[in-house]
Amino acid sequence: MDLGDYYRLLGLRSGASFADIKASYRRLAQQYHPDINPDDNKAKDKFIALTEAYKLLLQVVAPQEIAPQPTQTVTVTYPQPSVIETPTTTLRTQPTPQPPQPPQMSEVEQQLKWQTYEQLQIFLKEKRFPQAIALAEALAARLPQDPEVRQWQAIAYQIWGRVLIKQNQLPKAKIYLKKALKTDPHNKALWNEVQRDFQKLEQIF
Repeated sequence: MDLGDYYRLLGLRSGASFADIKASYRRLAQQYHPDINPDDNKAKDKFIALTEAYKLLLQVVAPQEIAPQPTQTVTVTYPQPSVIETPTTTLRTQPTPQPPQPPQMSEVEQQLKWQTYEQLQIFLKEKRFPQAIALAEALAARLPQDPEVRQWQAIAYQIWGRVLIKQNQLPKAKIYLKKALKTDPHNKALWNEVQRDFQKLEQIF
């Protein structure tokens, strides 16, 4: 599932507001809640899927109630992550030039970025790779000028491509490895990792 699928699952168009997401989830959750449908496994599965979509969308849509003023800037500094880890993969990102954040990034955007990074780590460690990619893509769409976000997105692609190689889904793996290089073409460490993955692909074909 991509990000658009999560919106559609909640009966919304891509880019719907925080208020719309919240209202739609509440309405559908009441309809499919297991307490209301105790013997309906389909309703239970639907409720679980709705809840997962709702939680993921909340990671990428800042509540309108706390939206900052257009001129608001932030002076808080956040720790710079240099590693994204999974149980089987550790990839180092390239150092990011100072300042670490693009200019004029609001405090809400700062918080959104690092909350999303933490959730991305959770998805990767739990091997929920499609959800991790959807989350990274959504954050990249929200913060398109942020070099670290592009790195996270590229690494998510690369990790998923490596998993697909192990699953023998080779054409699909090749697509995501190419996406990784296209997303962050100047990351030499990532480039070297992806080239080794392509060598594995050539040996299997």
